[in-house]
Amino acid sequence: MATDLRALRKQIGQSIWLDNLSRTLIHEGILGRYIDEDGISGVTSNPSIFQKAIHSSPYYRDDLGRPADSAEQLYERLVVEDLRNACDLLQAVHVETDGDDGWVSWEESPRLGQDEAATVAEALRLRGLVQRDNLLIKVPATPAGIRAFATLIGQGVSINVTLMFGLKHVHEVLAAYQKGLTQWVAGGGDPRKVKAVASLFLSRVDTLVDQKLEAVGTPEALALRGKAAVAMAKSAYAIYQDVFHGAGFAALRAAGGRPQYLLWASTSTKNPAYPDLLYVEPLMGPETINTLPDDTLVRLRDHGRLAARVEDGRAEAQRTMAQLASLGIDMDGAVAEQLQTEGLAAFAKSFEDMLAEVGRAMG
Repeated sequence: MATDLRALRKQIGQSIWLDNLSRTLIHEGILGRYIDEDGISGVTSNPSIFQKAIHSSPYYRDDLGRPADSAEQLYERLVVEDLRNACDLLQAVHVETDGDDGWVSWEESPRLGQDEAATVAEALRLRGLVQRDNLLIKVPATPAGIRAFATLIGQGVSINVTLMFGLKHVHEVLAAYQKGLTQWVAGGGDPRKVKAVASLFLSRVDTLVDQKLEAVGTPEALALRGKAAVAMAKSAYAIYQDVFHGAGFAALRAAGGRPQYLLWASTSTKNPAYPDLLYVEPLMGPETINTLPDDTLVRLRDHGRLAARVEDGRAEAQRTMAQLASLGIDMDGAVAEQLQTEGLAAFAKSFEDMLAEVGRAMG
């Protein structure tokens, strides 16, 4: 019997967002069914997702043949339509939850990841293109991106901070959110109009850490394979609770400020030896979001077990993080920075490949 995924939000308090967007999903009613039947309450996108969509979906062909000044202009025209349609499909959820859910995310160009001023300007421009209240602009958790994030929140712009790979990133992003929200409220802004999420990437962490553990090769090291990402996520949730349910956020909460929910990203299991819901079932809990690709969503519906588990095994998670450090694996330094650099590079390649494909379609 299939699992009714709508219970996740209603009974546990976790939102499930779809890590995919294409015209096929929209035009063939797939996204609408996900929303109605599975309780999907948000959508995330990135350059890789749009590259695959434009390459494989037949619903872009007519628009690809229309005149445009550049490949980038045509790309934006294509995805703005998709984003608007997705926002409209999720508008009822957005209204029902008073703006806490029902969001669609659009990633800025990866070319801007190290440029604070350009990141701010681009976020404002992209928001103006889509013109939907339930759009989140995705900004990377680079030093420049985090500074831009604080500025944007201070201007009332809703943001999804992406490419977070370590607890240092978590601390810095949550602090930037509070700084920006304080500025927004001090200027007379309504904090209920602002939403932010913090996307912590998981499976890529285990892929890299497992390689390092295998290089160490001791029984102690090998026993930690496949445990780093979940331990990091559970530790991040403890930080979240301390920040947003502590005294430091009390005044903003009383004014109507929303906590910056953690979003579990990169949650498809890469290693076939690991459980297929490794980054889903252990991390169910209130005030969290999990963004799932279609295949992982199908697996969760087929055999997922719904229960609040994100706080389970917190002490074990802390021990795992300490053991990794004792083996010389620097989770917040070498691991997080390498993965963020690689993530930006991967998105940049997808972005450039997509523009090249769009350019070829233009003739």
